[in-house]
Amino acid sequence: MDIRHLLETIEYETLVPQAAKSAETRGRDRAEPEDDLRPAYQRDRDRIIHCKAFRRLKHKTQVFLAPEGDHYRTRLTHVLEVMQIARTIAKSLRLNEILTEAVALGHDLGHSAFGHAGEAALNKLVRGGFDHYRQSVRVVEKLENEGRGLNLTVEVRDGILKHSKGEKGELLRTRPKSRALTLEGDIVRISDIIAYVNHDIDDGVRAGIISNGDIPQPIRDVLGETGTNRIDRMVRDVITSTLANDYEAITMSAEVLEALEELRRYMFESMYFSEPVRRETTKAQQVLTALFEYVVAHPGEFLTRDGDDPVERLAVDFIAGMTDRYAMKLYSEIFMPRPWVA
Repeated sequence: MDIRHLLETIEYETLVPQAAKSAETRGRDRAEPEDDLRPAYQRDRDRIIHCKAFRRLKHKTQVFLAPEGDHYRTRLTHVLEVMQIARTIAKSLRLNEILTEAVALGHDLGHSAFGHAGEAALNKLVRGGFDHYRQSVRVVEKLENEGRGLNLTVEVRDGILKHSKGEKGELLRTRPKSRALTLEGDIVRISDIIAYVNHDIDDGVRAGIISNGDIPQPIRDVLGETGTNRIDRMVRDVITSTLANDYEAITMSAEVLEALEELRRYMFESMYFSEPVRRETTKAQQVLTALFEYVVAHPGEFLTRDGDDPVERLAVDFIAGMTDRYAMKLYSEIFMPRPWVA
């Protein structure tokens, strides 16, 4: 028996029946030989970590644009925190940790420069709109690996596609058909918000925009006074609630879910839409809009046409892949006057 078969056997022996098993994957778009060491989801995890889009996350915005402080989150540290929370939940529930990890690490690969500010700008510029979750799937299916994509399994791509909630989307999907194909995919969905509301509070306090004492007391009464307390409370609640419903769905108790929804609402009102953040958001959107218009007008300078995609779609792919600092550098090169050198 090779190592992959041994690891697949261990999954059957240790994971609950509801867990997604590597040997039972729905497969990939392109058939390929199995690896003798790594099960399918482990190969997906490794491909995501080694792809260029993953490395660019270290210079992409979480909330604060191109932060210079050493301790502000970036999109990369965000996905690592999501992964840690998601794996804790998956391990406690005896679900597939590696599948959960792969979805968590890949869920934001399509985020544009300047985070959600950039996403909102690009959404207005291309037919059909722009969403980072759909772009993340496009990255792994088509854009990475010189246009060949990463050829990930169906389960990982589905988890990436269905992780996002948007500003007003429900935190836990109630309709079975709207949920991820796997419980592991739904773990990443709830882990994403557990991570970002808490680390964004930490960054907001560091930036002087909010303080822990500003969080409404009823929320603190339920979730706790510190980020550590809140994360622990929510993670434990997901685990106990899911066990209580016998794995029917990844869920939360009504009390904790309501407090989390209120906390997210507070963050939008007090931080994400605050004047200091909105002021920089407007500038970021102007930068990406100007870059998009210039690239569309001069495609030969930036784009390679080797398919049927319209120029606008290729321009969005190019701009969405930018880091914050590259976008600002390119904007400066194109639109800012250069000092005359004799």
